[in-house]
Amino acid sequence: MNVRRAAAVLAAAAVLGAGSAPAALADDATPAASPSAPPEIPAGLHGTADPTYDGVWRQSLTLLAQDTAGVTPSGKAVQWLTGQQCADGSFAAFRPDPSKACGAGTTVDSNSTAAAVQALAALGGHDAAVGRAVDWLVSVQNEDGGWGYNPGTPSDANSTSVVIGALAAAGEEPARTVKGGKSPLDALLTFALPCEGEGAGAFAYQPDKSGELLANADATAAAVLGSLGAGLGGEDAEAAGSPAKCGEAGTPEQAAENGAAHLAGPLEKDGHLTSALPGADPQPDLGNTADAVIALASTGHADQAQKAFGHLRDHGVAWAEQTGPAAYAQLVLASEAIGSDPRDFGGQDLVKLLNATGPAPKADGGGEDAGDRADAEAGADEEGGISPAVWWAGGAVLALVLAVAIVLTLRKRRP
Repeated sequence: MNVRRAAAVLAAAAVLGAGSAPAALADDATPAASPSAPPEIPAGLHGTADPTYDGVWRQSLTLLAQDTAGVTPSGKAVQWLTGQQCADGSFAAFRPDPSKACGAGTTVDSNSTAAAVQALAALGGHDAAVGRAVDWLVSVQNEDGGWGYNPGTPSDANSTSVVIGALAAAGEEPARTVKGGKSPLDALLTFALPCEGEGAGAFAYQPDKSGELLANADATAAAVLGSLGAGLGGEDAEAAGSPAKCGEAGTPEQAAENGAAHLAGPLEKDGHLTSALPGADPQPDLGNTADAVIALASTGHADQAQKAFGHLRDHGVAWAEQTGPAAYAQLVLASEAIGSDPRDFGGQDLVKLLNATGPAPKADGGGEDAGDRADAEAGADEEGGISPAVWWAGGAVLALVLAVAIVLTLRKRRP
């Protein structure tokens, strides 16, 4: 998903032209890292890479994945995320000095804001921050019902979908969040391709300069979840019992089914989606593959994602080691969505690896407090028996009980 955001921004630049590229790529007052002096990684932030363009995004995915896996995140990690919020409720990709108020030059965006909403809503206890963020998102909704990456830019499938997930996480009804007579679900339908021709059933990121819709696997995986009103982690779904089938996209649910049918083809054939960057040889795209696994599972077609999930098990950890916490989070969310244990991911513990990218969480995946767990481990010796310390403590208590009993007996025998 962090990879998807970068792809989304680059795609927007291509569609809108260099003169109107999203502000995330523009020269603005949000500090940009220079190759010689990258920003210092703040305490509480997960990951060690330059956070300029993905700090809030990767932190949000990390916290969301930890919560999904039953981990109570570090208070410092949560505090870092809430400290990134501007007074108006929005979030930028990264603010190196949160003590300074957001100004006109602070490049806030819908994606960072919506991801933060999903994470904070999942954690609970952040109603005020979530409410301000949702109010801001609603205030920058486009007339077609959707959202662009930055306020004022044309709507795209990815941004609209992640905002839908945020609205749903905050308890709002996306279908009732209307602007210009259109809801975000209406906006997503305008990006859906028909069931015939190249890219049948897919979603486009945006119409190209000529107005044509071109299939985009990244946008399709996102829009499947958006059409279902689901967040980045997907939603539970009963097994459909039959392969995804494309039909006339008259409803958001059918558009989601069409998108699942489109994604299932390459996943069942190759076991992964493929990146197609200009000038480079096609490579497996593990980020979008993880998103597609979540999308298929959320439409009830987890059986059609098994081969792709196997590919992720074989290659995902090496990819995440190079990519960072958001990649680990994607793998955790994909595992949970498909009903697999992220703590046994091809012999690796994804949750442990994710936790290790930042401050230690308050509690482990079993919900057991770290301090209690250490005490319990100290109470057993290496062979699984009771440690000498416990034996000595028990003996001391027994001796005290006997002493009290002797004193009471002597008192009773006095004339």
